Order: sequence, then structure tokens, then C-alpha cells
Amino acid sequence: MTDATYTRLRPLADSSPSAIVAGFIAMMTGVTSSLVLIFQAGQAAGLTSGQMSSWIWALFMGMAVCSIGLSLRYRTPITVAWSTPGAALLITSLGQVAYPEAIGAYITSAILVFICGVTGSFEKWVKRLPTSLAAALLAGILFKIGSEIFIAAQQRTGLVLGMFFTYLIVKRYSPRYAVLVTLLLGVALSAMLGMLNFSGFNLEVAVPVWTRPSFSLGATISIGIPLFVVAMTSQNMPGIAVLRADGYQTPASPLITATGLISLITAPFGAHGITMAAISAAICTGPHAHENPAKRYTAAIWCGIFYAIAGVFGATLAALFAAFPKELVLSIAALALFGSIMNGLTVAMSQPREREAALITFMVTASGLTLFSIGSAFWGIVAGVLTLVILNCRKG
Repeated sequence: MTDATYTRLRPLADSSPSAIVAGFIAMMTGVTSSLVLIFQAGQAAGLTSGQMSSWIWALFMGMAVCSIGLSLRYRTPITVAWSTPGAALLITSLGQVAYPEAIGAYITSAILVFICGVTGSFEKWVKRLPTSLAAALLAGILFKIGSEIFIAAQQRTGLVLGMFFTYLIVKRYSPRYAVLVTLLLGVALSAMLGMLNFSGFNLEVAVPVWTRPSFSLGATISIGIPLFVVAMTSQNMPGIAVLRADGYQTPASPLITATGLISLITAPFGAHGITMAAISAAICTGPHAHENPAKRYTAAIWCGIFYAIAGVFGATLAALFAAFPKELVLSIAALALFGSIMNGLTVAMSQPREREAALITFMVTASGLTLFSIGSAFWGIVAGVLTLVILNCRKG
């Protein structure tokens, strides 16, 4: 591939049906797993329907801009997501402060993320992380989602097994279209079994609502600082690890800077924070997105397009996804992640001196351990690095 060819913008020519499907699945995966947390937080804080709609609109528009813009800029499948642990944090803390003060805390968190990106401090730390531990971290993050397909089989055995064996059969003869065919069959089976329910779906356009921020020490301590910590440790760190594990060496600092800047812009409209994606990102960076790694950036662009569409109709997004059985969403997400999990485990175990540290990183991350409101991705890396140091330090 020549430099001229590489630098030319050809997203439509580089795209493929599998990239479009991967983008859609990535959007669904990122949304369905945590959208309920936002509604729970909003209800607990007594937000109006207009404020809730604006919150969702701001998140999706920010994610769309970042995913499309960064993927085009670096020709890399870069997807972003809202801070899921941040949304969980807000369920208990958002109602404890005035809403304008919460907006001020969002801004404080965004500024701290922006500073980490601009100064390059985050990238310096990431570059010191061994490849085996980054790959183990990726596999651990994705393992829980990947294994959900077998749990879902307990509830919807016919649907899940039908999708699973369809995936295997199509994968044998045409791997590129395995996920696409499986998704279409899953929707068809859901319709035949009477599992699709669009009764609660009403089309309504979201309207952004500006809230003037107010700053307070209490909101900064209870919301702003914790949002920053979980964004960097539980989202941005594994998000960069996903890119590294799948062979993309895009510099981390510009990506972190961009998410901090977009978070800052969207905060007054209710967005609590935009971060690097991990689970949904792996769907776009994996082999199912495109057979050519250099063209997988189009999957992230399609994810951004679907983000934008979902944001426009954010007020009815929950009802739309509620129309599909959750087992369908869990199963298709799991199948789309199989390739990334295999690649992560392969790379993690490739260095004999680092295998035990990689295994511990994988196990701690996959466990879902949470300490001090910080997720298992951070503790997995801590455990892996400590193991690596203890086992490989020179004996005096």
C-alpha cells in the first residue's frame, strides 16, 4: 500500500456489509448494557423528561463526533462510549447535589481528562505496559460479555442455540458474513417466536437543554473527582489496551485529549463524560469487522453514524432496544467478540516469562472485582504488574 493510497479518504470504498453490521452491533452493545443506568440515575435525581432526553442526546452526539472524526483522522477503528461506571456512580450521588452543581462537576472531570491528554502523562504510563498484560486485560474485559451467550441459552434456548450453530456453520464456509447472517436469523427467529415487542415505541426527536453550571466543593468531591478516576482507570486504560492488543499503535494522548474536549463541550447539556470504548471497540477492531485490518476504521465510522441517528431520537431509544429480546443482543455481541478474545489470549500467553502475570491480569479483570468504586480493569493491571515484578525481579 502506497502512502498516497493510505492518506486518501475512501471510507465508502473501504466499507463493507460486515463493517456496517459491526458498527451497528458495537452501538447496540455499548447502549443496551448501560442505558438503564442513566435512566436509574435520572429518576433517582428527579430529572425532567427534557433533561433526560438532553442527557442522552449530548452523549450520543459527542460519541458520534469523536468516533467518526478520530477514525477518519487516524484511519483506525476508534470508538468511544459514555462512562458506564460513571453512570453507575451517579445513581447514588446525582440526587445528593443540585443539578447545576452536577453539571459543574462534569466540567471539572472533563478538564482533568483533557489535561491528562494534553500533557501526555497518560500515554507515558500506557507505553510502559507490557503487551502481554494489555492483551490479557482485553481478554478479561471481553470474557464476561462473551460468556453471556451461554447464560442466555438458559432463558431462550431455541433462539440462542439457533444463532450459535448458524454462526459456526456460516463461519466455516464464509467467515466474513458469519455475524451478519447470525444477526438476521436471530431477528427472524425472534419474530417467529413472538419475542419482538414494539408496542412501547413512539418516534420523538430529542431537544437539547442547556443548564448553566455551578461549581461547589461538595459536588467536585462526590462527583467530579470520582468520575475522572473511573473514566481513566475503567474506560480509557482498557480502551487503549484494546487498540494495542489488535495491533493499532495510534498515539493515546490525542485520543484522550479529544474525549476530554468533547466531554467539556457536551457537559452543559447533561453528558456526564465520554471516554474510550473497550467492549464495543473490540467489535470494530476484530476480524469480523473487516478482513483487512487497514479498513476496519470504517466499522467505527458506521458506529458513529448509528450513534448520531440514535441521539436524534434519544427520547425513544430505550423503547426501541426494549423491542428486541435481551438474549438476542447478548448473543450477537458475544459472537462478535469471539475473535478478539482468542487474539487477546493468544498474545497474552506468548511470552513464557510473562504468562503467570498475564493469567492473573486476565482472572482479576474477568472477575468483575470492584474496590473503592474502581473497576476490575484497573485492579487487573495492578495485580499483573505486581506479579510480573515479584516473579521477574533480580535475585540479590
